[in-house]
Order: sequence, then C-alpha cells, then structure tokens
Amino acid sequence: MSEKGLVQVHVYVTGRVQGVNFRYYTRQQAFKLGVNGWVRNIRDGRVEAIFQGDEKQVAKILKWCEGGPTSARVDNVEVDWEDPSEPLSGFETRFWGG
Repeated sequence: MSEKGLVQVHVYVTGRVQGVNFRYYTRQQAFKLGVNGWVRNIRDGRVEAIFQGDEKQVAKILKWCEGGPTSARVDNVEVDWEDPSEPLSGFETRFWGG
C-alpha cells in the first residue's frame, strides 16, 4: 500500500456485463464511495476498470462488482493490485478499449 493509504486495482469483470448498464452503475457506486478511476467495455465482452482510493472503499466497490447491477450476471472478477503511479481525480466512463 502506498503513502496516505491510497490503493489501486485493475479489474476485469466477466459475464453478462455489457448492454446491462454495468458501466453506469459502476460509476454511480464509485461516486457514492469516493473512489476515483475509470470503467469501460472491452471488445472481448468484459468490463475493465481502474479503482483508486482508500483501501476500505476500494474493497467495497470490488464487492459490489461481484454482483453488479440486477440486470447483470457476473461470472468472474479478476483483480490485480497495483501501486498507484499517480493520484487519479474523479471517475469517468470510457468507451471501448482492448
């Protein structure tokens, strides 16, 4: 964990996670929890996200990702803990990557 308790995770969510407002609800949860970063759909059908913030808040959004919004079906959440290279500000929805 870095200075000031800042943690970062790189996440890939697999399942029925595109076309079900997963990115929208992820953004809502991030704002609610005070987590910074971004979320986007990727071409292989998964959702990719970076979450950065307080360790407890990041853990909460990871737990939320395990279920996602009611319209989604989450089969797997792959989490890679990373050292934050620089503090992120805000949370954005990005469009198509990978």
